[in-house]
Amino acid sequence: MKISVPISAGKLSPHFGHCDQFALFEVQDKEITETRYLNPPPHEPGLLPRWLHEQGADLIIAGGMGQRAQDLFQQAGIEVICGAPTEAAEAIVAQYLNGELVAGENVCDH
Repeated sequence: MKISVPISAGKLSPHFGHCDQFALFEVQDKEITETRYLNPPPHEPGLLPRWLHEQGADLIIAGGMGQRAQDLFQQAGIEVICGAPTEAAEAIVAQYLNGELVAGENVCDH
């Protein structure tokens, strides 16, 4: 499984489309086995779901994401979790793997 987290300054970016990088965690047996930091292509509607699908992402954990983007991720076969806290990406993934991730309000309104 590959889990993607949009980050800025090492922490989850509140809006995935305006992040500095994506942390891509490869996971096996609930353990992170590899972490890559990817610079996204320039932001344009609909591009990031396709691009992350090409990177092999199965799940994206975000702070905020509009409904259209969520639909595009799901169409690309990528599960979406919104409302994650602004914490270190690795900590968020560990919380998810341990069943402890508490997703709050989706901070995106479009």
